[in-house]
Parts: sequence; C-alpha cells; structure tokens
Amino acid sequence: MATYKPVVVQALPRLGERITQDTVYWRGYKTPVQIKEFGAVNKIDFSPVPPYNYAVTASSRIHIYGRYSQEPIKTFSRFKDAAYCATYRDDGNLLVAGSEEGSIRLFDISGRAPLRQFDGHTKAVHVVGFLSDKYRIFSGGDDYSSNLWDIPSATEVVSYSEHTDYVRCGCASKVNADVFITGSYDHTVKLFDARTKSSVMTIEHGQPVESVLLFPSGGLLVSAGGRYVKVWDVLKGGQLLVSLKNHHKTVTCLCLNSSGQRLLSGSLDRHVKIYSTTSYKVVHSFNYATSILSLALSPEDETIVVGMTNGVLNVKHRKPEEMKEKSQKKRQPAYRTYMKGRTYMPKQEDFCVSKPVKRVLRKYDKLLKSFQSSKALDAVLEPPIRLYTPEVTVAVMQELHRRGTLRSALAGRDEKQINLLLTFVARRVIEPRFTPVLVTVADMLTDIYQPVVGQSAIVDRQFLRLQEAIGKEIDYQEELLEVLGMMDTLFATFTKKKASYLEENRSKGLTETVETNMNN
Repeated sequence: MATYKPVVVQALPRLGERITQDTVYWRGYKTPVQIKEFGAVNKIDFSPVPPYNYAVTASSRIHIYGRYSQEPIKTFSRFKDAAYCATYRDDGNLLVAGSEEGSIRLFDISGRAPLRQFDGHTKAVHVVGFLSDKYRIFSGGDDYSSNLWDIPSATEVVSYSEHTDYVRCGCASKVNADVFITGSYDHTVKLFDARTKSSVMTIEHGQPVESVLLFPSGGLLVSAGGRYVKVWDVLKGGQLLVSLKNHHKTVTCLCLNSSGQRLLSGSLDRHVKIYSTTSYKVVHSFNYATSILSLALSPEDETIVVGMTNGVLNVKHRKPEEMKEKSQKKRQPAYRTYMKGRTYMPKQEDFCVSKPVKRVLRKYDKLLKSFQSSKALDAVLEPPIRLYTPEVTVAVMQELHRRGTLRSALAGRDEKQINLLLTFVARRVIEPRFTPVLVTVADMLTDIYQPVVGQSAIVDRQFLRLQEAIGKEIDYQEELLEVLGMMDTLFATFTKKKASYLEENRSKGLTETVETNMNN
C-alpha cells in the first residue's frame, strides 16, 4: 500500500512590505513604556538642552519626566482647573503654561511656585509659547484673542482679536523674533508681526485647525485640521504647496524630526504618519491603542513620546547601536556552527547511513488520510487557519475536489457552519490566487443549499453578500477590459505614427540620394 502524501499547499507570491531605509530606521525603537497620567495628555514638549527632559501636560498638572524615568522627577500643580500647552523656553530654564481659568503661568524649572502670572484672557488659554527673543510670550484663547506679553514687566504688549472662533494652536518663528502664528477653529491660520497692529497674512485651511508648525527656516508652514495636513509657502504669500490626506480621522498634532527631513502627524485614527519633506509621501507609520492627542520627538530622534485620550503616555526609546553590533557578533558563530557540514558531498568510498525521517502530519492531513472529508474541512475552517493562512483552507478544498468528495463535505451542515463557509468564500473569492477553487465551492454551496433559502435570515444575508462581492468583481473586470481596449487603441495609434514617420524619412532619404546622383 502506498504511503499517504500530505496536502501540498501552493506557495503563492504575497505582496510584502517594502523594506526601505526609513523602515529600518523607524523600527529601531525598543518595546514602548506605558505611563498612566491623570487625564488626557494635551501637550508634550522636550527640553532643548541636555539631558532632554520632557514636560507632559495632563489634567491640572504638569509632570517633568527624565529621558528614561517612569516616574515624574518634578510636578507643577498650582492650577485650579485644567492646564494646557506647557512649553519650554529655548534655554530650557523656564516653562510657560495656559489654563482653563484664563491665566498664564511662568515657572522656573528649579522652583515650584510660578514666577509670573499673566491675566488678560477671559476664557481658557490653550496656546502659549515663547518668541525667539526669549523675553516675550504669545498666547491664544477661547475668547478668540491672540495676545503678546512682556516677561520682565508681566504686562500685555498687544492683543489681536481677528479670529472668530477658539484659538487652539500656535507657534513662533525661530528666524524673526517678532513673528508668531496662530490657528483657530474658524478654519484660518493667521501670521502676526508684533510691530504691526493687525495680522500680516491669513491662510484658509478649510477645516478647524488643530495644529500648526513652522519649519526652522521660516519659509514653510504646516497646518493640520480635519483629515488634512497642508503645507504652505509663507514667502510666496501663503501659497498652498501640497495637501495630504492620509489619515481617516482628525489630525491633532504635528512634529518635525531633528534633521527637519521628516514630518510626523498624529491623529484620532490611532496612527502616526511619517512623511518625507521632499516628496511628502508616507515613508512609515506607527499604530497605537487609542486616539492620539499629542506627539513629541527628542533631539537626535532618540525618544518618541505619544499622549493619548485615555491618559496613557507611550514612550519609545531607540535601541543603542553598540548593542545591535554586539548581538550580531554573538549570533554569527552559532549560525556558522549550525550550518557546518551542510554542503558536504559524500565521496565514492564513503559509507552513507540514512536516518529515517519521521513525518509529522497535521490534523487535517490525519483526517484526510482516514477519509474523514467533512472533519478535515472543519479543521481548516478554525479561526487560526481560516484567518491567517487561508491558502491552507483553499488547498484542502482543492484536494477534496480532486478526490470527488467536496460536495459531500459541504453538505449536511447547520446554520452556523453554512454561515462560516459563506463568509470565508465571500471574503476570499475576489483574491486571484483563490478564485478558481472558491468559484467551484460557491457553485456547490448554491446548488446544495438552494432549497433552504428563505428559512434563515443569517444564511440569506451571507448569500446576498456573496452575490454582491461577485457582482462588484465582474464590474471591475468589465471596467478593466474597457481600459485595456483604450490602451490598445492608443498603442496601435502610436505604432502607426511611428511607422509612417519612418517611411517618410526613408522616402526623403531616397529622393535626396537620387538628387545628389543627378547633380553629380
């Protein structure tokens, strides 16, 4: 009796992820550390000076974390209500934050009590920051105003009331100490110059603006609102350069890496997208557990910190290069030892002892070997195989069809099993690698269970889904055939034009040759 041959699962090409330098670079982070805050994390800001501590604003507190600490090394809690937008000054010595009660507080990193308090907004202040001269602060609030404050005298320098809705984001120019930008829920981004009494530029974003970012050169401005991230040329009067729509929900935060060559955006769709600032294409993305509110990247991209709506702080540290090199050096000898002798070819005088290899059969192979067709099909319809290796399920169906037992394996099933089969077929029948087998399975299911149509709402719904999937695929095929016909016509036209062009050149060449001969 011949030995049983296991089912051959056909190896089909799969569209894998393209490994690029960006993929390798952004995957070089350790397993994230999760830190629980008291409320939603609305702002994360890294100190611009070593040791690069970062301030986290959540609920009514501002926590200062060390680069590798999981507990706050300092806390500012002198707020009656929620605190917003704690931001470092360029020298890392001062920290400014807005609040729900409308006041702005200035803290010394080495102390605890506020150095200054600025009162002038009538509603919550969500935006604060330092101008590049280090002696002035800009702010934006829910009272629609954008203000400028002088730190030494603790007085208001100028107030702008040009927005018509909440001011929720802003940034200052690093090139010009008088320029700052604010974004509002009135769909506009306004550029202010402290030397003028009104805004010098207004940009229409088209959605409520959640975040703005100015490139270090001061020439490009990025705004985020709705599902859009838009890049504007400030030097050309606010001309739109590119509009990116790679998120599925509202984009809440923006960030540049240390080199300025990569732009990061976080969204409520739980994704962080990384764009190249030359092509503005997505080069990598991160997935998170819940919606993202804030994002920050440390100098030299060593740490990436993400704040989420559930109050969780996700911290990823880059793997040290030395550890990578050491681990590679350790693995190399073990690999060489394992592969030693694999390529040895026996000589003529050698005596070869063959060791019988024990073949371990999988569950579905054991059932097929004992001719239990229905149970073999049940085995490959289990979630781990059906969801993650559908090619195994299809291979067993193909083997059953080859044996002529597929119809009997599909018959005699209850409502739950029919629903499972139809769900699998409707989902996978449109994949070209499975279509030939699953079309046959769909035909058999329709023939076998046609008499029970109308008796179960669940089965009827799955049959309609299968019909819809096949109908859509037929429509796509028809459209593709139309496109193919158009392309064939275009290619045929190009070929004719090229042929006629060559004939004209040949005829011209002949006439020129005849004329030269006659002249001679």
